[in-house]
Amino acid sequence: MQYKSNKGFTGFGQLGMLILFLGLGLILASVVQLIIGYQMVPRGTTLSQLEGALLQAMKDPKNVQLLRLLQIAGTFCVMFVPAVLFSLICNGKNLFWLGFNKYFNLHQVAIGFLIIFGANIMAGPLQDLSEMVVSHFGSLNAMAKNLEQVYNDQVVILSHLSGLPDLFLAIIIMAFFPALFEELFFRGALQTLLVKWWKKPLLAIIVTAVIFSFIHMSVYLFLSRIILGFVLGLLFHKTRNIWVNTIAHFLNNTIAVIQMYVLSNSKEKIDVSKLDPKIDWWFGVIALGILYGLFLFLDRYSEKNKMKIHTKEQVLLANETGGDLIA
Repeated sequence: MQYKSNKGFTGFGQLGMLILFLGLGLILASVVQLIIGYQMVPRGTTLSQLEGALLQAMKDPKNVQLLRLLQIAGTFCVMFVPAVLFSLICNGKNLFWLGFNKYFNLHQVAIGFLIIFGANIMAGPLQDLSEMVVSHFGSLNAMAKNLEQVYNDQVVILSHLSGLPDLFLAIIIMAFFPALFEELFFRGALQTLLVKWWKKPLLAIIVTAVIFSFIHMSVYLFLSRIILGFVLGLLFHKTRNIWVNTIAHFLNNTIAVIQMYVLSNSKEKIDVSKLDPKIDWWFGVIALGILYGLFLFLDRYSEKNKMKIHTKEQVLLANETGGDLIA
């Protein structure tokens, strides 16, 4: 029998809805960012002058809060809005279908953070490998360097942190909200759809991880972010809880924000590519073994919660569809 959502949408129908809302989110993000952008440039700036004026305004530390608002507004419109609208249309008003539920414990959260930490170690050598391979392709290497420079410039601009209150605000804006919005879209919406539709969780996790890496627009870190996306996908598949993923992702982001805070206060020039220590390939192999063990522990501490989630899912399906659709 063909898979359908709670509201009767096929897999292709749901994917179409998600893409449609993603497009609308991109349009909304452009409008919101345009409005915020005009707050940073001199009055009377025309649309044709906006790009140059905005680039100049972005270098002014007094605009850093507006820049952070610009960043989070874009992520909210492109990730959060499409995921929630997709779920409301295809599955109904209960956000349980996006992974919002109370069934998680501190063991899962702690193990989730260790898993993300281990994934970063395992993925470290892949950056060096990518840089070495890409260096043999002139135009691709030039594009890769340009993308890294643009990203580094953005980080430098956003890393003007004047004190602990500013650090706390930056952690909320630059670490928590992006983690929540990204997990909601990629794991709560896209991966969940593909798992239920294809009935092949591993393939769904891999495809989602590739898309997750692609949207981060980095050639050198493409393989590394696929590893991180795959681990986050597997973490969500094991726990079926968006909060476990969000907290683990948030803590990972927080470490980077704190690193930037320390560097900005030491007056050192920030180079994002050097924030993470160089890791030998053999250490990455060890991390892979540790990750395998951590996922075994995660299974142990997730078993009861997954049963509760499955039971809740069946009850909701019975109430919302009369048991006519396949979950």
